[in-house]
Amino acid sequence: MALLGAAVVVFFVGDYSQELAIESVEFATLGLLAGMMILVYITQQTGVYDYVAVKAGQISRGRPFLLVVMMSATVTILSGFLDNLTTILLIVPITFLLADTLDISPMPLIMVEIMAANIGGAATLIGDPPNILIGDAANLSFNDFLVNNAPGVIGILSVVTVGLYFVFRKQLQVEEKNRKYVMELDAKASISDVTELKRTLPVLGGTIILFFLHQYIHIEPATIALSGAAVCMMVTRIPIERVLENIEWTTLFFFIGLFVMVGALEATGAIDHIADGIKAVTDGNRNAELVSIIWVSSVVGGIIDNIPLTTAMIPVVEQIKGDSGDNAYWWALSLGACFGGNLTLVSAAANIAAAGLADRAGQPISFFGFMKIGLPVTIVSTILATAYILLRYSV
Repeated sequence: MALLGAAVVVFFVGDYSQELAIESVEFATLGLLAGMMILVYITQQTGVYDYVAVKAGQISRGRPFLLVVMMSATVTILSGFLDNLTTILLIVPITFLLADTLDISPMPLIMVEIMAANIGGAATLIGDPPNILIGDAANLSFNDFLVNNAPGVIGILSVVTVGLYFVFRKQLQVEEKNRKYVMELDAKASISDVTELKRTLPVLGGTIILFFLHQYIHIEPATIALSGAAVCMMVTRIPIERVLENIEWTTLFFFIGLFVMVGALEATGAIDHIADGIKAVTDGNRNAELVSIIWVSSVVGGIIDNIPLTTAMIPVVEQIKGDSGDNAYWWALSLGACFGGNLTLVSAAANIAAAGLADRAGQPISFFGFMKIGLPVTIVSTILATAYILLRYSV
């Protein structure tokens, strides 16, 4: 549908040529996504992520509150450095195994993981697709996101995690014999190929380190990700054809279609009208503009999916902030779009992926069942994000 929409605007929007359409595609964003997809797929084959999930269960000693905290923390950390969609695809299958071992329902843990993935993904440049789009458009570094978003994300996620534990605590009662069984599991057995792990994990680690340093060495994140992917494909024993087959091409072409359609909105002046509307409502008040950006991106992104919402909002934010150099507008958009991903089942790619895995495991997640948890989480997290932005960046 995204590609069809792109084709329609190129053919029928008079002021929008195919040359402008090509210029609208953010190839740096696509490169960053493709590079990380390759790195994660190759390292996933070693079983290292299964090891992390089992260890998280053992560190919690099977105790419900600690289990919720550990799974939330594990997903948050992995989301920050791999992206939340990939993290959900890795962790949810392990969660079913862990829940089966503890003889509890997996759904509370999966809902906690989804909420943590969308909130925790806001902490870094590569944690959530909206941040990748924002970072590329505003030339913001990996460290910029860590310094500005991560403190708020950690605090907000702590509140949400504790709240979700109390919501689900009756479903998370674990018998003592099941706790002992989890502690007896051999986490190292999850590592299916130690030799491959030794080859590829240092490459992933080195790539992440370069993300931290990229603004100092003047190399773009996309270049780092693709370089890391190239090195990883050289050292792995997995055939390159199989690696490339497992790139999420659907996601990349979805982005291409979105970029082209948003470019048409810019070319026809539609973005200017939206920006002027927000300015008129807020009467040029900076705090009111920040609040509007947070809530519009959270609510609208929660309804239509936060990726197209962010793509459309980036030029709007550029218009509103003008030449002020005030990056608080970008942090407002980032937190709003990422947190809005928890509103409905279709708000974020990670939600849809989790629902698909749950359905295949015979534990379907209904739209309204998801929203029953997602709506209050979105409202609370967006309120806290609003307070964080206004308190930290008030002038």
